[in-house]
Amino acid sequence: GVELPSQVFETWIWHAEPLAAMSGHMDTGKPLPSALLAKMLAAKSFMKATDILRQMELALADLELHMSTTTLGDAAIHGVIESVRRRVAIYPAPAYDRFENSFLHIFAGGYAAGYYGYAWAEVLAADAFSRFEDEGIWSPAAARDFRDHVLAGGSSADLMDLYVAFRGRKPTPDALLRSSGIA
Repeated sequence: GVELPSQVFETWIWHAEPLAAMSGHMDTGKPLPSALLAKMLAAKSFMKATDILRQMELALADLELHMSTTTLGDAAIHGVIESVRRRVAIYPAPAYDRFENSFLHIFAGGYAAGYYGYAWAEVLAADAFSRFEDEGIWSPAAARDFRDHVLAGGSSADLMDLYVAFRGRKPTPDALLRSSGIA
């Protein structure tokens, strides 16, 4: 739930209109040149599919590690990471890599078996933002509904119920794929 609002705002701020409205040359105040804005927006989706796949790799490793019914030793934990990499990773890790020793989100960060929440929040944020794209980036109705249903709702109800109240339907990954330049 906490990732959804921050990712919606991040998605919103990267839209051409808000980005142009809040930016300018620090000395002259001249607006961001449209060619530079276009380059910035194009760079934002550069290799986005690889980024999404990396999130899936981390989420799958987290879930598989936490699904074990026995205590895993160092070698077994590394084996799970390597197994996931063989199935999902695009780029091979060097043999000396021990990423699991620094994956603090799932061992000390409170995300144990919940790291997939980052990827799910990306889906929700892109889908939620598509309402602003449909109604207009500055839509008062969409902003009010987002505030009333998602932000004000907080943890008072199931996130999916709050989301459906805002969006009028359950989310789909279509907007994420579109905004990522994949579809």
